[in-house]
Amino acid sequence: MSTPLPMTDYFVHESSYVDEGCRIGKGTKIWHFCHIMHDCTIGDDCNIGQNVVISPKVVLGRNCKVQNNVSVYTGVRCEDDVFLGPSMVFTNVINPRAAVSRKDEFKPTLIRRGASIGANATIVCGHTLGEYCMIGAGAVVTKDVPAYALMAGNPARQIGWVNKHGDRCDSLEQAMQS
Repeated sequence: MSTPLPMTDYFVHESSYVDEGCRIGKGTKIWHFCHIMHDCTIGDDCNIGQNVVISPKVVLGRNCKVQNNVSVYTGVRCEDDVFLGPSMVFTNVINPRAAVSRKDEFKPTLIRRGASIGANATIVCGHTLGEYCMIGAGAVVTKDVPAYALMAGNPARQIGWVNKHGDRCDSLEQAMQS
């Protein structure tokens, strides 16, 4: 069984690659088979699960949890306390074609503080997910998501409200107060 290799202020498993030019915060853990690419920023106390790719210029805030098999592509910015569930997917181009380079067309995606994205959900680029929103497993987000919204389905639609703890609420007011 392998153990993480201690770095200055964070841990990286021996099977992972961290490119030069990354900024990685104190207390962060990077587990098996990850690739952390140049010019990304990962905040303090993050946990990067197995088989994760963090692309150039991505920003992860403090205390983000990235579960196994997630690729966080250029254009994505996550604020503090964001949860990215197992095998969830980000896109960064609206109309990809293998024969057409669209690296200058990456669309920004902003995940606000405390948001949670469930397993196997897809977040289409160019949108903002509001603070403390919750995206259900398998949902496909194709538009901006309000703060505290509970989203599910394909395409994702709002089915309710959640508070900062992820508990279902009857209204936005109740979600914001609890």
